[in-house]
Amino acid sequence: MLELSPSQGRALAQGPHFRGAFGGLSVSTAGNGQEANGGAIISLGSSSLPGICSLGTSVRQRRGDGDGFAELVPGLAHEASEPAEPTGSSRARDQIREMAFEEQTCTEQQISGPDWQLAKAETSCANKCKVPCQQFQTCQDIAKGVCCVPVPREEIAYVTCTYRNTCIEKPDFLATIDLDPCSSCYGQVIHRLPMPNVGDELHHSGWNACSSCFGDVTKKRNRLVLPSLISSRIYVVDVGTDPRAPRLFKVVNPEDVFWRCDLGYPHTSHCLGSGEIMISTLGDPAGNGKGGFILLDGDTFEVKGNWEKGDKSPPMGYDFWYQPRHNVLISTEWGIPKCLGYGFDPNDLKKGRYGRRLNVWDWTAHTYVQAIDLGEDAAPLEIRFLHNPEAAEGFVGCTISSAIHRFYKTECGTWAAQKVIQVPSKKVQGWLLPEMPGFITDILISLDDRFLYFSNWLHGDVRQYDISDTRRPRLVGQVFVGGSITKGGPVTVCEDEELPSQPEPFVIKGKRVPGGPQMIQLSLDGKRLYVTTSLYSAWDRQFYPDLIKEGSVMLQLDVDTERGGLSVNRGFLVDFGREPGGPCLAHEMRYPGGDCTSDIWL
Repeated sequence: MLELSPSQGRALAQGPHFRGAFGGLSVSTAGNGQEANGGAIISLGSSSLPGICSLGTSVRQRRGDGDGFAELVPGLAHEASEPAEPTGSSRARDQIREMAFEEQTCTEQQISGPDWQLAKAETSCANKCKVPCQQFQTCQDIAKGVCCVPVPREEIAYVTCTYRNTCIEKPDFLATIDLDPCSSCYGQVIHRLPMPNVGDELHHSGWNACSSCFGDVTKKRNRLVLPSLISSRIYVVDVGTDPRAPRLFKVVNPEDVFWRCDLGYPHTSHCLGSGEIMISTLGDPAGNGKGGFILLDGDTFEVKGNWEKGDKSPPMGYDFWYQPRHNVLISTEWGIPKCLGYGFDPNDLKKGRYGRRLNVWDWTAHTYVQAIDLGEDAAPLEIRFLHNPEAAEGFVGCTISSAIHRFYKTECGTWAAQKVIQVPSKKVQGWLLPEMPGFITDILISLDDRFLYFSNWLHGDVRQYDISDTRRPRLVGQVFVGGSITKGGPVTVCEDEELPSQPEPFVIKGKRVPGGPQMIQLSLDGKRLYVTTSLYSAWDRQFYPDLIKEGSVMLQLDVDTERGGLSVNRGFLVDFGREPGGPCLAHEMRYPGGDCTSDIWL
């Protein structure tokens, strides 16, 4: 640890390599945005915990040879200071964390006096260090932990929940989950916002403003956009007035989408640098396949029309990601909506009813220019560019083929893809088909572009890959949290290329978890991975009937960000089977400050 005096801290913050102000210490890198010598970290004080500010100023090396950072402050010696005796506030802070781990309630009575006040200020995620992702020019400002500001600990999450196909005739709702381990409501639903209609199938969600709006002081991340996959309604939720108790702001009726865009079944919502909101769709109003995009006004949320131009369009749609530096948008394909609505039918395979392409668009001209074939019935779903906006590559997860493909820009300016991960199918008895695919249903990339995560909804595992070499991902973490192949279930695995035996059923806090890992969301510091277990109500009902009866869950995995590795946090469980309105199905998760799957840096 290299200790700095307050004056040295000011010199560092105001020096030529950084800009900022000591005290609030908002520090960002200059030049190409890379940290000096492999990732030195500035923090306010001796604490290395994300989101925590303390009194002194220190500099420590996360990796590298340990001697580049002192050059930023003249006269700073490369000497390791002796460990200081813990102060009253640091002891109190440690006590708070221990109580949170033991699921005790943190109260002022348990830790008294000024030590409590200081420790609470240091450990609170609601302190002045918390700022939205969109206030950072690059993803590296967040991922590399430049002081405590860029890595705020998540306090709450918004989770979309549906009652469709559960035999409960209630509206879908947006759940607010308490993620603060120092809260007495940690791991609980603290608010529910019901929609005004029944049968919508809330699915994915997106923001009205994100990192693509960097530098625009008129934009605030205060509206959450909720496209309804089945009804084609679009709800806009006010999360700015009271983040812990969202309220409905606007409803975009399906007729507006149908008539103005000739599209239906909206899925992914992304904000644009222009302030507009763009939503991908699966098909046309009649349920036929058609890839297209709805454009909403960023202030009124009125439907402006289609984003795409020209006569050509893909036969299907689903997810998308864009990167203006490379003049590209790439979209994916799931399947034909009117076929998906009744569940997974093996007879639909090899008939062109499931997607197989990555579809490439000219970002400036808004035109469809190229298709990349990933194989028959691949069903490419979630697509992620690397967060570094200079990077002309990313990954896409294919559900039915259970493969991860790396896509990239070629030397001649076109785009191509190569398979870099294949999850082997398992030969089974007692299931729908003689072979069970992993069913990759969600993927994400950590903000530092080091790790790729994905979920195998049927096999039941979440995986972590080191993608330092994007052409050769390396498996470094894996954990089973449910799935269809657990011991004692109806499915017998006859041949398995990966496992010596079937995994044990997953039980947490006395509950045997139905379903498999589906949506995933990573904390900004990369240390916590949240997981929900519902994919899509029609497929939930078919593949996991107990999920319909018992409801889905939300889990949290601890992540080793140094060597790689995943483990279950046994103290965290959100059981949506205990909802007041009856068991429901929870899907996508969002943090108020931004996350790995909604923020796009330009």
